[in-house]
Amino acid sequence: MDLIAARLDRISPSQTIAISTKARELKAAGKDIISLSAGEPDFDTPANIKQAAIRAIDDGQTKYTDVAGTPALRRAVAERFCLDSGLDYTSDEIIVSNGGKQVIYNAMVATINPGDEAIIPAPCWVSYPDIVALAEGTPVVVPCMAEHGFKLRPADLEAAITPRTKWLLLNSPNNPTGAAYDAQELRGLCDVLLRHPDIWILTDDIYDKLVYDGFTPATIVQVEPRLRARTVTMNGVSKAYAMTGWRIGFAGAPVELIRAMNKLQGQSTSGPSSISQAAALEAVSGPQGFIAEMVATYQKRRDLVVSMLNQASGLQCATPEGAFYVFPSLRGCLGRTSAGGARIDSDKDFVTALLDEEGVAAVHGSAFMFAGHFRISYATDTQSLTEACTRIQRFCGGLR
Repeated sequence: MDLIAARLDRISPSQTIAISTKARELKAAGKDIISLSAGEPDFDTPANIKQAAIRAIDDGQTKYTDVAGTPALRRAVAERFCLDSGLDYTSDEIIVSNGGKQVIYNAMVATINPGDEAIIPAPCWVSYPDIVALAEGTPVVVPCMAEHGFKLRPADLEAAITPRTKWLLLNSPNNPTGAAYDAQELRGLCDVLLRHPDIWILTDDIYDKLVYDGFTPATIVQVEPRLRARTVTMNGVSKAYAMTGWRIGFAGAPVELIRAMNKLQGQSTSGPSSISQAAALEAVSGPQGFIAEMVATYQKRRDLVVSMLNQASGLQCATPEGAFYVFPSLRGCLGRTSAGGARIDSDKDFVTALLDEEGVAAVHGSAFMFAGHFRISYATDTQSLTEACTRIQRFCGGLR
């Protein structure tokens, strides 16, 4: 009898975590490494949020909470959805989980039956296909080309739909590209979805506050309220509030689905950390001004990185609307050999040689279901970004 369950054969370890782990190991061994592989803000959690957690500890808020989250946090999340996007959720339509990833996992496992399909526009976050596969569903990856802004077009969505389609997973702004949908672009997708009443939508808006150049983000239910009854609107505190380690994600959805997700969460992790929830309550209901300050800093970093990468031989880098990633094409580098003798036949070859020869950690595009590119996170200090991009220019210039 095999020890390991066969279902684990459907998934692979996170490739972004693997790259970050290798970078940390090399750095611990004394090598000069600049890691641009992790999707994590370099800003500290704001002081008022940390103080709220400390007060919660001092006040003895150290017991189990409701599985779906404290009533106070669920009310505050509903209010934040309303303030940010005009979405009208009651606290019974909110679940709080151990990070946004658990929200997605709960939704997929609670609803997918073997053979059900989930449409995933690519490039996509590495975990979407594996979560669907672990739920015994079939990920249907739809390529979204650079010439279309890395965005799903209505015709491509329509073409991907089959009688087995149960979900569309939409991420805006997107990880890894930073591409973001405005209301007009979502309108076209909503029109397709209205013609297919059995398809549910999960909209991952975790980066929605990190947008640039005056871009106005939008979300599905905001654009088309008639889709509310079959949409999960997911968000969290990790990115906009610099709280990745606090592990708090949340979602608004119809009560029936929230109850199913709550049932699943109750038999897996139960409720999130009480202290993290107290911090998240302050995050979503307290002062929001620091977000604009972070966004201004990120935009300057974005502009620096895009400019420097476009000066590198063989690279082409689009300017993203949001998040804190760029996703340059490296097709001009393929078929060549690095100064250190590495043959560059794939995006994985490129990032491996870049790490080995120049000490810059990035993630290959194939990890995001989109070959020929690589992802850089600019959620780090300007000096490190400048040095990293200089090294990338040198690496590309040394290809022969």
